Amino acid sequence: MERVKTGITGLDELLEGGFPQGRNVLVSGACGAGKSIFAMQYIYKGALEFNEPGIFVTFDEMPDKIRQDMLRFGWNVKELEDQGKMAILDATSARAGQISQEEHSFGRAMYDRNEFQGKLLNAIKELKAKRIAIDSTSAIGFQLEQGKDGIRQEILSINYILSYIGMTTVLTSEIPQQPPEDTRQYSRYSVEEYVADGVIVLNFIGGMNPRRMFIRKMRGTKHSEQVHSIEITDKGINVKKSQVEI
Repeated sequence: MERVKTGITGLDELLEGGFPQGRNVLVSGACGAGKSIFAMQYIYKGALEFNEPGIFVTFDEMPDKIRQDMLRFGWNVKELEDQGKMAILDATSARAGQISQEEHSFGRAMYDRNEFQGKLLNAIKELKAKRIAIDSTSAIGFQLEQGKDGIRQEILSINYILSYIGMTTVLTSEIPQQPPEDTRQYSRYSVEEYVADGVIVLNFIGGMNPRRMFIRKMRGTKHSEQVHSIEITDKGINVKKSQVEI
């Protein structure tokens, strides 16, 4: 099986070399756990270090704020955008009722499947992208009125089309704060984890070593079944070699 390097320091060795190519991975966690950083690190490092152009789809934050925040890690997102190695697809401006100044953006305030897939496929074709990050599925679900069945169908549709064209995708989902050894909810709507090929749970518990990561599943891959300490450094997320037994 072909592997896609995650760009997350210390993670690939826990996944037999990286994410399975063409699969989708759900990254879940409470507020402040590091989900958006994880998703951007996957896209940015892929473009910078592995020559794999990527697209970051944002439903929750304005693109300019993302670019500013990522400079904290030394990640010059704008530079890679100018080089045609990555793009930010802005879904936040429309949700906020604002006109987007971004090259890649949505025109409708409410989520529309046809517009979403059309804009995304156009950006993929333009960049010859290999990686996608969608931040977040929670925001998509807020705009749907069909309940869990509708959300499941929507996420399944997104995952199917991206896998079909060979994209390796990271999706984020917000969940309540839970201790890593007793995680009972893996996504906002409790359906995303069944659609996803992989599930990674991030936790923020406070104390001397406040952050934890647990790989709940990864289809087609033998993976670590331990809870790992992680840290957010000035270079991004780092999975520590020390492990905490479940």
